[in-house]
Amino acid sequence: VTVCLTLTAKRMASKNCLVKNLEAVETLGSTSTICSDKTGTLTQNRMTVAHMWFDNQIIEADTTEDQSGLQYDRTSPGFKALAKIAALCNRAEFKPGQEDKPILKRKVNGDASEAALFKCMELALGDVMGIRKRNKKVCEIPFNSTNKYQVSIHESDNPDDPRHLLVMKGAPERILDRCSTIFIGGKEKVLDEEMKEAFNNAYLELGGLGERVLGFCDYILPSD
Repeated sequence: VTVCLTLTAKRMASKNCLVKNLEAVETLGSTSTICSDKTGTLTQNRMTVAHMWFDNQIIEADTTEDQSGLQYDRTSPGFKALAKIAALCNRAEFKPGQEDKPILKRKVNGDASEAALFKCMELALGDVMGIRKRNKKVCEIPFNSTNKYQVSIHESDNPDDPRHLLVMKGAPERILDRCSTIFIGGKEKVLDEEMKEAFNNAYLELGGLGERVLGFCDYILPSD
């Protein structure tokens, strides 16, 4: 019995679910009903990016391999800013030896949310790892359940610019609390009460669809 429980605990550990007490596995095996509000707990924990909010509008993401359902302008400053943060503030990467497979069918090292963002940006931008190499990571604060955000600092991809770029993603309310401006229509604007309300309305609308919602922000650190 102990061997069976240990094998079960090992399988759960491979899904980033650490079992500290084997008796918990035995209890779980006899459970018939689980009530939870966590996305990925009751589902398969396989995620894709469904929607994006930038330039004050909700956009349906294109999850097709050939990007045939694209509904937004990938050259817009708003999307480019969002995409860069999603690519850099992300630890997911493809497992080696899958270059011949379609992007959506490749296996990824990393949690489900980051894997979904990584694949989405790979489809949209083409070479996420190349972007990371050009913006070398200097330091990072990994995501944890207390802070509910992840932060990383990167060198500029412009060799003549000595400044560093800070990128951050996490729970929308935590991101909003740390921002004083918002990037709309290619311009940085003051984050006033009207824009905060628009942000929260988009957050609530997407959350109402049962989607896991993440906020993104960046900041250029002074050279001194």
